[in-house]
Amino acid sequence: MTKFRINLWFDNEAEEAARFYTSVFRDSKMGAVTHYPKSAEEVSGKRAGSVMTVEFELFGQPFIALNGGPDFRFNEAVSLVIDCQDQAEIDYYWQQLGEGGDPSAQVCGWLKDKYGVSWQVVPLEFRRMSIDQDPAKAERVFAALLPMKKIDLRELRQAYEGKAA
Repeated sequence: MTKFRINLWFDNEAEEAARFYTSVFRDSKMGAVTHYPKSAEEVSGKRAGSVMTVEFELFGQPFIALNGGPDFRFNEAVSLVIDCQDQAEIDYYWQQLGEGGDPSAQVCGWLKDKYGVSWQVVPLEFRRMSIDQDPAKAERVFAALLPMKKIDLRELRQAYEGKAA
């Protein structure tokens, strides 16, 4: 059992978002759904019987999606990082999570999905390249990364090796 769960606050889309995320990520599952009780109607502004929380897991990481109302919105101060093995995996998550999202939020491997949640879709290789002992290699990798929206692993590898794209 993990020591913490990630709570995502939605207006009214908690169940829809949980179902979407579990459809995108392999090794995921839906969990318990709770509903607002009558006693919470006045404080929450939510109708008794409407969905309050939805539990779900992505790669074994537990999440809770809460229908909390319009008071809070997601922003890039918190993002979820997806470590990808190869370009095919980068392309898959970029396509799935980016569809219906905010195109203006796509920068350096970051995107916002249709619910406003920020994701970083990055190759595992990037970390190794960006902390290389040779500062020139790391600098070339960052220079190649900065103008990208979706990360192109081939271009990062070429920059790392000092080859023109």
